Amino acid sequence: SVAADRNVPMAKILKRPWEWIAVPAQARHPKIARPGELYAPARRNSPGIEFGHAASLDALRHGAATALAGPQQAAPLIAGQRGAGIARAVLSPIDASVVGQVVEGDEVTAKAAVTAAVAGVASWSGRPVAERAALLERAAEALESNRDRLIALLQTEGGKTLDDALAEWREAVDYCRYYAAQARRTLIPEAMPGPTGETNELRYRGRGVFVCISPWNFPLAIFLGQVAAALVAGNSVVAKPAEQTLLIADLAVTLLHEAGVAPEALHLVPGDGATGAALVADPRIAGVAFTGSTAVGHAINRALAARDGPIAPLIAETGGINAMIVDATALPEQVTDDVVTSVFRSAGQRCSALRLLCVQDDVADRLIAMIAGAARALQIGDPRDPATHVGPVIDAEAKTRLDRWLADMEKAGRVVFRADRHVSLPAPGLYVPPAIVALDRARDLTEEVFGPILHVVRFRPDRLDALLDEIAGNGTALTLGIHSRIDNRVAHVVARMTNGNVYVNRSMIGAVVGTQPFGGSGLSGTGPKAGGPNYLRRFATEQTFTVNSAAAGGNATLLAVDD
Repeated sequence: SVAADRNVPMAKILKRPWEWIAVPAQARHPKIARPGELYAPARRNSPGIEFGHAASLDALRHGAATALAGPQQAAPLIAGQRGAGIARAVLSPIDASVVGQVVEGDEVTAKAAVTAAVAGVASWSGRPVAERAALLERAAEALESNRDRLIALLQTEGGKTLDDALAEWREAVDYCRYYAAQARRTLIPEAMPGPTGETNELRYRGRGVFVCISPWNFPLAIFLGQVAAALVAGNSVVAKPAEQTLLIADLAVTLLHEAGVAPEALHLVPGDGATGAALVADPRIAGVAFTGSTAVGHAINRALAARDGPIAPLIAETGGINAMIVDATALPEQVTDDVVTSVFRSAGQRCSALRLLCVQDDVADRLIAMIAGAARALQIGDPRDPATHVGPVIDAEAKTRLDRWLADMEKAGRVVFRADRHVSLPAPGLYVPPAIVALDRARDLTEEVFGPILHVVRFRPDRLDALLDEIAGNGTALTLGIHSRIDNRVAHVVARMTNGNVYVNRSMIGAVVGTQPFGGSGLSGTGPKAGGPNYLRRFATEQTFTVNSAAAGGNATLLAVDD
């Protein structure tokens, strides 16, 4: 080693690492991409914030705290014209304060929006793919310019912690740039092989009018991901966001219009389930992109199948009873950290969140105690405080449902840990305590409990296959976690399970656009995966274009063939 080499001066051995790194030639390796260049040259990565850098964190907090000038407004937006009606107040799940006001549409609004979208589809789809892609990149720039406003709304209307809000804003930016890059690659005409004397080309064009129905748990990223994909593929769009987060959707649509997306191509219809049903039932709709519950996904599928006229595709991403399997070889500290992140971050309100932890019985007692100890250290409260780990759930209905579930588990003697035994929950606000519930079998969890509640079962290693059968038996297949240091065991589990996203020795949340395409199968969705290379073409139709070049006197390209 260098330390044992008598020819190396002692001063060199004792030199501090940062003194080496501070030399310009050592500052970075030319073959290691900087964060913003990870996906170059296709696209730029969204910028992040280092929360450990006090000045950056303070600037972000100050920007979000001062970005909203008074109550925000939302209303139907059809062909650039605002709809009128009776406004209702939007209350923050943090403390029930008024965030703004919204005017919702109805079935009449839905019909008018589809009519306007039909009228606008020809001019929009007639624009070159490169032009539509460039507009998405301009939209990404608009999102970056309005970062603080968007993060402020994600927190006050959506109840998100600061790190969650920043991550979602970055995801929305990445969706715009990723789909722009993918459109340039996958939606351009493709020359097909064939005999001399004719040319064959496969072309892609928009389907028509797409309805995009998005959820409240990712009201910016999923909303914009659906809309951006449909638009860049050449469709006009009627967007129906979740009722709980209409202010965020309204601002997002406004920014898209300001970036150059034609008002005739993108329309906003805030409303309830009946409004969404009216949109889906309209025979002029050419397709639906949906993210939400399995029950609503089934209803949309039935409605599309019952319509007369062309068969419309459904691109659906629904939920799942997501499991993590932990064997005795796993590192307990790492498992604890990954479980707490996967269950309790975002107050458990992610489609990908861990619902069912399956622990080998040899290590279960110790591991459950460690997880409960880590959960006890979580700070529950105002998500605008960077120290907060768990914020509120989205609305009173969600809180009531989760509180009722915990009460039932308490009566059954299943609750191993709940945070409100140790600390008081904030009031006012819609807060649910992080909790751990013990079950006898994996099949005992028959529904997705969409909140900060972890269910735990134990298994013997010789019963692993039976456990996998129980997990698969619920019909959902969204995310799956595996913690093991035995490669053959990991390979065996992966081969047995059909989950769309499998994570090994890490957390189960936080899929990155273009790196971890997201989506499940079975009762968890139709595919193709959002943020992946196959997504855009599902929004398009194919057209084969064949020309008999011999009819014009022969194939002139043969004259250029080398001997």
